[in-house]
Order: sequence, then C-alpha cells, then structure tokens
Amino acid sequence: MNNENKKFNIKSLIKFLILGSIIILFYARFIGTNGLIINEYAITDSNLPASFNGLKIIHLSDIHYGTTINKKNLEKIISEVNNIKPDIIVFTGDLYDESLNLNDEVKNELINTLKKLEATIGKYAVIGNHDYCNNLYEEIITNSDFIYLKNDSKIIYNKDNEAVEIIGFDDAIKGNVNYNISLSDNYKIALMHEPDEIDKLTSLNINLVLAGHSHGGQIRIPIIGSLYTPNGAKKYTNEYYNVSNTNMYISYGLGTSILKLRFFTKPSINLYRLYNAQMKN
Repeated sequence: MNNENKKFNIKSLIKFLILGSIIILFYARFIGTNGLIINEYAITDSNLPASFNGLKIIHLSDIHYGTTINKKNLEKIISEVNNIKPDIIVFTGDLYDESLNLNDEVKNELINTLKKLEATIGKYAVIGNHDYCNNLYEEIITNSDFIYLKNDSKIIYNKDNEAVEIIGFDDAIKGNVNYNISLSDNYKIALMHEPDEIDKLTSLNINLVLAGHSHGGQIRIPIIGSLYTPNGAKKYTNEYYNVSNTNMYISYGLGTSILKLRFFTKPSINLYRLYNAQMKN
C-alpha cells in the first residue's frame, strides 16, 4: 500500500469516527433522554400479608426537573402512572436539579403537576442530595399530597388488620440520616436515595429496599455497563440486588444530571407487583 492510500484510509477512519461520535451524541442528547420505559417486576415473599397480595407499587426517582424533564414531559409520565392505577406511589429523591431556578412559578408548577398522581393507598417520598440545594422540598412534596418520610415510618393497612411498614431515610450525602429508628415486625419497605447505604440496613430486617441516585450511569455500554456513577452508587448501580436476604431495586430515574445525556438508559419508572408466596398462582 502506497503512502497516498495510507493517508486516504487514515482520513476516512478519522471522518468515520467523527461522524459516529456526532451520531452517538445526537442520540444520547435528543433521543436517549426522551420517551418512557416501564420496568415491571414481580416480587414474591412469604412475609407479605395476604391482604396485600397483588399490591402495585410505582417507583419514581431522579426527575431532576429543569434538566431534560419539563412540565410537558412530567404530565405525560403522570398520565402513564395513573393509567396503571397503582396502590402506592413512592419517590426516592432528586425532584429537581440544583441548577434549577426554583422561583414561585416553578414551585407551584411542580405542586400542581405532582398533585395529579393518583394512588389508592398513598404516596410516599424521601429526599435526595440535589433537593438540599434549597429549603423548599418538603413544602413541595407535602403540598403534592405525598407523605414525606425523613428517618421515619408509617404503618399502612389495606383490607383488614394486616399491615406493612414504609420507612424513609434522609439523604446520606447532604442530610442527617439515622438508621437507629424503632421499627415494627411487619413486612417492611424502605425508601432511600443512595443505594450503597443498604449495607447499613442489615440489622433492620427490611424486606424490600427501593432506591435511586445511580441513573444507571446515564451512559451505559453493552457488556461493560455504566461508565460512571456518583458517590453513593459506586457499589450498587444496576436494577436489582439481593443483599443479606433483602431485595433491592434501583430506579434509573427520569431526568439527567451534570450531562444532559442518556445512552442505553432511557428515562424509566418501575412497577412492582407484590405477591404472597402461598397465594401466587
């Protein structure tokens, strides 16, 4: 091969790589950040009370309002959620991005939009690290008819005297998390923002942990997985883990942070159907 052919091949390769990079960036910015995937999981546990058999839980996380999620996007997501007719809706933090100018107009926009979420039993939320950029999170979330859990829990009933307990922890990065709280002997569902914190819950006998924060890395490469995840999601980054007999599911979330890109991690919500092991067909 002569020198001119070598130069031509090198130039062609460079052009191909540049074009490929442009296409990937375009996809990650404008296609990967749009749409919605609903991930459905069946969770079977003999400890689940019989009256909660078939319970539907919708898990939202990491909306990062003000990045790639706006009012129009959020309303579409809420419509999809309400079509599922969930019993419980949980939100595991980072409602808005710290870069958002959260003025009164945006605050009321969030409240009025989130209020449209419908759940037959209740809506529960914990705080994320980005939500600590101001002191408005609790006001927004409670005025949106969510029960805000901060190192606290609620006992909920369905059709009879059997109960489950929903626990919510403060953010481990910006907040003041406390794992030494008194809990019941009921079936326990814990909400937390950072999934790596599950290793500190092993003594609490929690049945199900729901977390967010990792975004699945936002940019994932097939086989390799996520290229980068934030502190608090370095050990546990994927959708599911079993840690000391506790099931943990991580939502990859809806919005973006730092980079307005998603590649192989489309915006998503999780739907869990809980079954009592003795009653599931």
